[in-house]
Amino acid sequence: MPRGKWTNHKGRSRRFTNPDELEEQRKREEQEKSLRRNNRGVDESSSEDEKLATKGDKSNNEDETESESESDEDSDDKKKGVAGLIEIENPNRRQLKSKKLATLNETLNTAEPAQLSRREKEELEREKKKLHYQKLQAEGKTEEARADLARLAIIKQQRAEAAKKREEEKKEKEMAKIQKTADTQKALGKQ
Repeated sequence: MPRGKWTNHKGRSRRFTNPDELEEQRKREEQEKSLRRNNRGVDESSSEDEKLATKGDKSNNEDETESESESDEDSDDKKKGVAGLIEIENPNRRQLKSKKLATLNETLNTAEPAQLSRREKEELEREKKKLHYQKLQAEGKTEEARADLARLAIIKQQRAEAAKKREEEKKEKEMAKIQKTADTQKALGKQ
């Protein structure tokens, strides 16, 4: 059961910071910011003094140092924190360069067939064998196809014999019916 009036989703009561502590923390942060600003101002003024002093002495060396310092500042601005120390290449974040349609078509036409894995090769072989077997089956060149064709021939022959038998029985029934009607007519004396 939760303790206190207000609880969070974990069942613990809330804890609020003291306003005095918040005020002290804000003051400390302001002091740190002002110290940083003062340190930057001193660094910038000293670097400007050095630049003015070196202009008269060495103009070539100054250009090199300025370009180096500018590149250092640019790289520091771009990479903050650990990113400046560690170079990371995330393949998921790589920005794809747009390609022209003509070069894309050339690469597609000249591309080698992709290397297939063992499983893919086996799957292709199975498909080829299956198609080849079906083709032979349709032509009647396999043992199974020959057996099927022989069975079909026997079935056709049996069906033909059964059809002949039915036809003969039908004729016999008709003949018997005609004979019976003739006999009844004779018995009645109509003939």
